Amino acid sequence: MKLDLQLYRGYANDDELVVFGHAFKSWAPDKYQIDRKGFKHAFAVLHMFRISPLKNVEVFLHFKDLKIRTRTMDDGYFRFNIPHNLNLDSGWHTYEVSCKLGEKDYGIVEKGELLKPFESNLSIISDIDDTFLISHSGNIFKKLFVMLARNVNRRKTFKDVVRHYQALSSSGHEGNGTHNSFFYVSSSEYNLYDFIIQFSKLQKLPKAVLKLKDIKTGITDFLGTGGGNHDHKFVKIKDLIAFYPKQQYVLLGDDSQKDAYIYERICKMFPLNVKAVYLRQTGSSKKSKIDRTLTNIERLDVATCYFKQSSEAINHSRKIGIIASE
Repeated sequence: MKLDLQLYRGYANDDELVVFGHAFKSWAPDKYQIDRKGFKHAFAVLHMFRISPLKNVEVFLHFKDLKIRTRTMDDGYFRFNIPHNLNLDSGWHTYEVSCKLGEKDYGIVEKGELLKPFESNLSIISDIDDTFLISHSGNIFKKLFVMLARNVNRRKTFKDVVRHYQALSSSGHEGNGTHNSFFYVSSSEYNLYDFIIQFSKLQKLPKAVLKLKDIKTGITDFLGTGGGNHDHKFVKIKDLIAFYPKQQYVLLGDDSQKDAYIYERICKMFPLNVKAVYLRQTGSSKKSKIDRTLTNIERLDVATCYFKQSSEAINHSRKIGIIASE
């Protein structure tokens, strides 16, 4: 049997590290080229959702002096939450995961990265679709058309959003080689992980840890991509803030789905941790429910900005002092 691994960017603090990924029969979603043109691109996207995870197979994590084993879940997912006493420098570190199915199997070894954040006063948690990546999430037919018709080189960010994110990344770290940590938390599935990584690199967005939705395994699942329940985003954001409880956070999202209500719950649960909430207006006018939710968030002494253009968000960030004025 063929075997493949897809590893995701992990993260660590002074006491624990988190590494996760998937094991598959044959190819993982990241093996399909996403820069092809026309029908070849559409077929590559569809193939990302025609995958066969391997359940209950043994995987090994190799990092520094650690060698830890676990087994995959029913959907091929594995996760290591490992306490450690390592003296880890801040920044990105390489880890390895290996898997072997049987004595006659050659097995596989893949390398991934994990982040130990630099010391800073700020971390950023951002949604993806219609927050920085133009996706048309409010119109499922248009969203699917864009995914199938436009490869990674033809997809776009909103004007000035990269400038805003780069300013947030460097704030407080100008010129010294360090940066604030970024986490992208989205209802896009792990099938699209490699697309998001490549798109972020092409657009020069800050390098981030990605927390996505459970992987899908069929073409019919593709039709509902990015939809359904969004509670997983709340859980993932809650877990990140609990993992780095001394950080202040900026939360960025949009008004096309449930970001406002998720962020309100986060602010209520962590009343000392959230510095500001930014929501992009995706329609022609602002939504009254979103305005009311942001007013409620402001009562918790959290700054908010409901904006159409990223230039408005940049000006707001300068006004409240989380990025430097020009």
